[in-house]
Amino acid sequence: MPQIAPRVGIVLVSHSARLAEGAADLAGQVSGGTVRVLAAGGTEDGGLGTSAEKVARAVADAEAGAGVLVLPDLGSAVLIVLAILEDAPGAHVVLADAPFVEGAVAATVTAAAGADLKAVAQAAEEAWHARKL
Repeated sequence: MPQIAPRVGIVLVSHSARLAEGAADLAGQVSGGTVRVLAAGGTEDGGLGTSAEKVARAVADAEAGAGVLVLPDLGSAVLIVLAILEDAPGAHVVLADAPFVEGAVAATVTAAAGADLKAVAQAAEEAWHARKL
């Protein structure tokens, strides 16, 4: 039986645990469960905010050997991810400037196809151009 190459993992960082979990659920279903899509939303006590500990755990858990793409929602989520990346030089982690839901879906579909981290990040960022009407 052929060995399947590791896929890029994806971490969705939101101020809301429910928003992050919902987007991760959607993206995970789109990939058919072939991509690790993890939610890191809310604070440790379940409140609104961003937890550096949750983000760091999710990034570590998402890594399957092909790197991790992190998609934050806004504001302090971006700052926390930047701080984590600064503390982990050399980590195979990329922060994407992408719309949260559309970027998550585009990244997950691309990761499911076996693309590398650069292509997965590019797919997420290109989602800015996805028109709805």
